[in-house]
Amino acid sequence: MSTLPDTSESSQPDLLDPASLSPEDLYFNRELSWLSFNERVLAEASRSSYPLLERLRFLSISGNNLDEFMMIRVAGLAGQVRSGVAEMSLDARTPKQQLVLIEQKYRELEELQQSILTELRPQLAAQGIHIKGEDRIDEEAESWLRQYFLDHIMPVITPQAIDPAHPFPFVANLGIGALFNLTRREDGSRLVEMVLIPSALPRFIRIPGEEAIYVAIERLVVRFADLLFPGFDVTGDGVFRVLRDSDIEIEEEAEDLVRYFRSAIQRRRRGQAIMLEIDENFDAEAEELLRDKLELEQAFITKTEGMLGITGLDEVVKEDRPDLKFTPYSPRYPERVMEHDGDVFAAIHEKDIVIHHPYESFEVVVDFLRQAAQDPNVVSIKQALYRAGQQSPVINALTAAAENGKSVTAVVELKARFDEEQNLKWAGELERAGVQVIYGFIDWKTHAKISMVVRKEDGGYRTYCHYGTGNYHPVTTKIYTDLSYFTADPALGRDAAKLFNFITGYVEPQEMEKLAISPLDLLETLLADIEAEIEFARQGKPATIWMKMNQITEKRVIDKLYEASQAGVQVVLVCRGICCLRPGVPGLSDNITVKSIIGRFLEHSRIYAFGNGEVLPSDKAKVYISSADVMDRNLYRRVEALVPITNDTVHDQILEQVLLANLLDTEQSWLLDGETGEYERVESDAGVEGDGFNCHEYFMTNPSLSGRGGALKEDRVPKLSLRKGAA
Repeated sequence: MSTLPDTSESSQPDLLDPASLSPEDLYFNRELSWLSFNERVLAEASRSSYPLLERLRFLSISGNNLDEFMMIRVAGLAGQVRSGVAEMSLDARTPKQQLVLIEQKYRELEELQQSILTELRPQLAAQGIHIKGEDRIDEEAESWLRQYFLDHIMPVITPQAIDPAHPFPFVANLGIGALFNLTRREDGSRLVEMVLIPSALPRFIRIPGEEAIYVAIERLVVRFADLLFPGFDVTGDGVFRVLRDSDIEIEEEAEDLVRYFRSAIQRRRRGQAIMLEIDENFDAEAEELLRDKLELEQAFITKTEGMLGITGLDEVVKEDRPDLKFTPYSPRYPERVMEHDGDVFAAIHEKDIVIHHPYESFEVVVDFLRQAAQDPNVVSIKQALYRAGQQSPVINALTAAAENGKSVTAVVELKARFDEEQNLKWAGELERAGVQVIYGFIDWKTHAKISMVVRKEDGGYRTYCHYGTGNYHPVTTKIYTDLSYFTADPALGRDAAKLFNFITGYVEPQEMEKLAISPLDLLETLLADIEAEIEFARQGKPATIWMKMNQITEKRVIDKLYEASQAGVQVVLVCRGICCLRPGVPGLSDNITVKSIIGRFLEHSRIYAFGNGEVLPSDKAKVYISSADVMDRNLYRRVEALVPITNDTVHDQILEQVLLANLLDTEQSWLLDGETGEYERVESDAGVEGDGFNCHEYFMTNPSLSGRGGALKEDRVPKLSLRKGAA
C-alpha cells in the first residue's frame, strides 16, 4: 500500500460540483474525527512490538485525551444544548445530533480501553507487575496495607453522611469517591455515607516487595471501610468519578485579566458536571442520588466493570523497569554550535540553523537565552511564552537577564488551557525580577513561538531570532517532534520586532517583509500559494503541495484544496489528529492523500511546502514552518507566525529530510479513507511490522543536515529517495 499519491497519468473522473454536495458529503465531523485520532492512539497500546509499559503508557494517554475531550469539547456542546444554541458544525449537525454520535463512539472507545487493560494485565503480571493486584495480597501485605491506610489515608479523608441534615458535598472535577450503604448494628438504622478521595493522594498504592503489586486507592478505601465506620455493617458500596466543564471563557468587560483568571480558575473547579463514571454494580438508589445531586441532565453516565479513570495508569508506568520501556534516547547537541565552542550566537551569525526536536537537544534553545542573559553586548530580549512547564530553564534565563540589567519583555499567555495557573505563577516571578510582562490580547491567544535577542555588533545592532513550531517547555520537547529555527536574517529580525509591537502595543504592522501572521494575513498567504499551484496545473506544469500539521478544520482552506485537486495538483497531507477534509473522493479530491503518524514521539511540527512549478522535493519549492494548524482558532483567533525558509541547507533539511521522511513512513502511518472516515494502518512492503520505514527511528539514528557543520564535508547525511517505502 502506497503512502504517496500515484502521479502517473490516469483517466480523470468527471468533476463534482462542490455546491451540489451536502456538507456531510464534503466534510468530516470535527468531534468524530478527534475521537478517531484517539482510537489510533489507543491502537498503539495493542502493538506487540512495543515494550509492555510503553503500551500501558499509550492506554493512559488515551484516557487522559478522552477526559480533556469531555471537559472541553463535549462540555461546550452540552452548554449549547442547555442554552438553546443551534450552531451547526461544518458537516451541518446540531450540537444535540453531535452529542448522540459522540456518546456512541465514546462508549466504544471506553469498552476498547477496558478490553486492552484486560489484555495487558496478565502480560504485565508475568513480568511481576500486578495492576488491581488484590488477588496477590497475602497476610503480610494485608497487614502492611491496613497500617498504611491508618497512617496515610485515614487522616486525610472525611466520611460525610448524606441526609437532610447534611448538605451534599461538592465533588471536584476529576474527583473520585465512594458511596457506602451502612446498617447500624445497635438499632438496625440505615445510613448513606460518601468518602471523597483528595487529589493529593496517589492513585495507586504499591505494596513493598520485589513484585510490583498496585492497589487503586479507591479500592483500598472500600477494603478498609470497617476502620472508617466502626459499629456499622457495610451492606453496599460503589465507586464513582466526576468530570466537569473545564473551559474558561473570557468576558470582554474583564478589566484586570490577571484577577479575572485567578477567579476563573477557581470557578472551573466547580463547573457543570459533564460525566459520571460508576462501577457496574453501583447501587441503583445511590446512582439516582448522584444523578439528582450532581444535576446530570446533559451529562454522560457510564458504567464499567473495569477501572475508573484509566489515565491514572501513568503512575504504574513510572515503575523502575527499563526492560519494559523504550531504550532511553539522548538527544544530540548540534555539531555546528560545538564547532564554535558552544557559542550559539557565533553559530547563527555564520549561517541559519534548524534544530529538530526531540532528536536534537532543547538545551541549545536554553543556551541561546542563557548566553544572552550573560553577554554584555546583549541589549534586549523579547520572549513569547505559551506553555513553559513547572520547572522552566527558560524562565530562569529571562530572570537572570533582567537581574543583569538587560531590557527583557515576556509575553505570557494566560489563556493557555490548563496552564493558566502555572503561567500566572511565572508572570509574578518574572515581574519580581524586573521583566516587563505583557498578557497580550483579550480576545486572541498569543500562540506564536518566538524569541528575539538584540546584540551590539560592529558599531551597530544585530537581531538574532528563534522561531519555533512548539512550546518552550522542557518536558514536551523530549517527546514532541518540533522545529527550532535560528536566524540572524535582518528582515526576519525586523518582522519579529513588528510582531512583538503588535502583541504588546496593538500596533498592527502595515507591511511585513517575510513573515505572515494571523489573524492578519496568514490564511491569505496559504490560500494564495494553493492558488499558485492551481495555476501551474492549469498551465500543464508540475503542481504539488505537501503539508504537515496537527489538525485541518478550516473550510476555506479545505475548499481550496478540493479546487486544487480538481485542477490536477498532487496534495499530500500529514495530519496527526483532526481532519475534516475528505480525501480520495472521485471527482472531488482524487489527488489528495491524508496520512496520520502515531508513534513513540508526538508529531507536532507544522510545515507547509509548495512545488512552485516543479515536482516536490525541489530546491525552488516554497517552504514554511509555523506555530499554526489549519484551524479556525489558529487563523482567526490566535496570533501565529508563518516563517518562510530560504536558507539552502535549512530548506533542504526541512523539505528533503523532515517532511519527506514523514511522507515515506510505513511503520507508524495510517491512511484516511475519504468515503468512510476510517483510518487503515499502512503496511510495509513485506507486510510485516518492523520491515518498513520508520521515520522516528530514522531521525534517531541520522544527524540533521543544518546541524552537522563541517562534518558534512566528510560524511553527508543519507539521502532519502522519494520512492522509498512506496509500494
